[in-house]
Amino acid sequence: MENGEQCCSTQLIDGDGGFNAAGIENFIKEVKLGECGLSYAVVSIMGPQSSGKSTLLNHLFGTNFREMDAFKGRSQTTKGIWLAKCAGIEPCTLVMDLEGTDGRERGEDDTAFEKQSALFALAVSDVVLINMWCHDIGREQAANKPLLKTVFQVMMRLFSPRKTTLMFVIRDKTRTPLENLEPVLREDVQKIWDSVPKPEAHKETPISEFFNVEVVALSSYEEKEELFKEQVASLRQRFHHSIAPGGLAGDRRGVVPASGFSFSAHQIWKVIKENKDLDLPAHKVMVATVRCDEIAHECFSSFVANEEWNKLQEAVQSGAVAGFGKKLSSLVGLCLSGYETDATYFDEGVRSTKHKQLHEKLLQLVQPSSQSMLGHIRSGILDKFREAFGKALNGGEGFSSAASSLMQIYMAQFDEESADAVIEQAEWDTSKTREKLLRDIEAHIASVRAAKLSEVTKSYEAKLNEAMSGPIEALLDEANNESWPAIKKLFQQETESAISGLSNDLSGLDVDKETMDNMLVSLQDCARGIVEAKAKEEAGRVLLRMKDRFATIFSQDSDSMPRVWTGKEDVRSITRTARSASLKLLSVMAAIRLNVELDNIENILSIALLDMNTPSKRRIKAADPLASSTWEKVPPSSTLITPIQCKSLWRQFKAETEYNVTQAMSAQEANRRSNTWFPPPWAIVALIVLGFNEFMTLLRNPLYVGLIFVGYLLAKALWAQLDISNEFRNGALPGLISLSIKFVPTVMNLMRKLAEEGQIPETNRPERPVHESKNSHNSSGLSSATSLLEARPANESDYPSTAKED
Repeated sequence: MENGEQCCSTQLIDGDGGFNAAGIENFIKEVKLGECGLSYAVVSIMGPQSSGKSTLLNHLFGTNFREMDAFKGRSQTTKGIWLAKCAGIEPCTLVMDLEGTDGRERGEDDTAFEKQSALFALAVSDVVLINMWCHDIGREQAANKPLLKTVFQVMMRLFSPRKTTLMFVIRDKTRTPLENLEPVLREDVQKIWDSVPKPEAHKETPISEFFNVEVVALSSYEEKEELFKEQVASLRQRFHHSIAPGGLAGDRRGVVPASGFSFSAHQIWKVIKENKDLDLPAHKVMVATVRCDEIAHECFSSFVANEEWNKLQEAVQSGAVAGFGKKLSSLVGLCLSGYETDATYFDEGVRSTKHKQLHEKLLQLVQPSSQSMLGHIRSGILDKFREAFGKALNGGEGFSSAASSLMQIYMAQFDEESADAVIEQAEWDTSKTREKLLRDIEAHIASVRAAKLSEVTKSYEAKLNEAMSGPIEALLDEANNESWPAIKKLFQQETESAISGLSNDLSGLDVDKETMDNMLVSLQDCARGIVEAKAKEEAGRVLLRMKDRFATIFSQDSDSMPRVWTGKEDVRSITRTARSASLKLLSVMAAIRLNVELDNIENILSIALLDMNTPSKRRIKAADPLASSTWEKVPPSSTLITPIQCKSLWRQFKAETEYNVTQAMSAQEANRRSNTWFPPPWAIVALIVLGFNEFMTLLRNPLYVGLIFVGYLLAKALWAQLDISNEFRNGALPGLISLSIKFVPTVMNLMRKLAEEGQIPETNRPERPVHESKNSHNSSGLSSATSLLEARPANESDYPSTAKED
């Protein structure tokens, strides 16, 4: 054991029935049992001789009981009753190792001590372990049935009721599952209890008032030692805090203090020794019991080894077997008839009891195979139904009619095939398997229906999304007073159409009214979700759409032509109109109006963002109507843009569109300057007064007039070539930069053209009248200048590209 606590043990009752009073007193002092008060528990073990009781206790509780030496042969090891303190278990737990039953040392008739020791164990112990071999389950003696029957009866007569835990420990567990072994044991215990004559006060008292029955199974210690130790270690945990509520110790009523344990045990043993009702059964009955048990065991072993049964058992594991019920009924009938033949001359009561036990044991053995056969039938029917149901739906048959008709057909087929799987000797009910098949078929129908419903629902949701997303986006892009009424109308029309179509499709799928109503509501919610999602998506782009609308209205006239800022346009009025349109878009996008009939969002935004720009309006309205997170008459769930967000968006919108207004005003100013080249009247008067002397000089010298005229023509040619008026329309600074780049190439171009004019031969020139030829040389420069003046302005592609502002 892992715990290093030292174990202490003593012989409580010797093999002759003598109570070791001195030994128990010394034991109590050594383990300090008197200090425990009521915090202690007593565990005992009973069972056949050499069944490994002492070995189990030593491994389970860390005791040091003497164990049988297998190499010296099988013989009695424990004589009388031994007592020890468990090591490493809290609270203090005492364990009693009882002498084995059915020992050859005491003989066939000397079993009084066995009954007395078993009764003593039940009277003193909180937990009684009944050690038994797995292959002996169902046997009368090995299962201790007569012993328990006598003990139950005498215990009720001798002692006040006290609930004791009976733990059946099944040793050398075979492949038979514990779930199949446990019901047999519990049924046997209940039958023994029911057959025991009871005092009047306990006629109707159930066994649960006296006993808690537990069943555990352990592997073979010799063949699977490690697994055995692991299972024992797991079982050991259940004995920790065994007296706690819900623990193994069960009812603690009538428990004597630990200091009085020795006296109490002595008195109980004395009463048991003096009892005269614990005599053995009649010899005839005992012989019949043993012999019938042997015959039944031989018949059962022969059945298990039967080659035909083994083949049938192996075949049914892999699939259904034709004629299974008849074959198995024949094998079981032969086994039972063989028992009746061999046990004919034994006591009728014992023979009948053993026959019944053999019958139950055989049924327990063959039942798993029969269940496997039913399982194969169920699986085959289910597969056939699935295939037929799929073909029926693919062939266009109605869902409800196909499901109903095919279910009836295949359930009837199951009833027919399952009747062949049941044996004659058993009254097994196949209703559970039938119900499971019915549940499986209904589950398959439900899964197909669910897939159809999902497919139909997704189809209508996709149709709604396709039918509503585009129109909603277009209507929100227009953003006028009719946008939301139109969206609401579209929502109602498309939703009604989808719900009508879905209702028609669901009517053929055998859907209950509640499910149909839920799906229709879900579809309507989906349509509403599409509207809300699209509105939220557009609301997220509201600033971009406001700027686009402002740019469209501000930069285009009523004919959708680009607006030219000539100076005659009212920029302030156009700006207000464009901003009002953008504000209208913002008011439309501020909330979802599927359920909201009237709201004052547009008025609030207009007052707060447009009309509040004037000082007079600002003084009238002291409170900020946009200093809120909700709109009046609009629920929060329908709000897309809160008032405070609208205010922030408007501030950003104005900041980003202010540049367009400034550019328009600059373009107007540049246009006005470019069109006002004539000097003012006062400047003309000043030129006349101050330039009189120069004017007279020109009159006296006509040559100056010619030179000035030629200079004027050259300047005019440069003006036309440089397109100065257009350059300055974009502003003074951009115009100067552009002219500085184009000036030198333009002058060079003029010089080149003059040179080309001077090099043209006289013969190529058109003939002139005689009176013109005299002045041809004097007018050549003038004609060249005139040709330059008449030339079209140079293409801008002849010069380097210049940066122009939009």
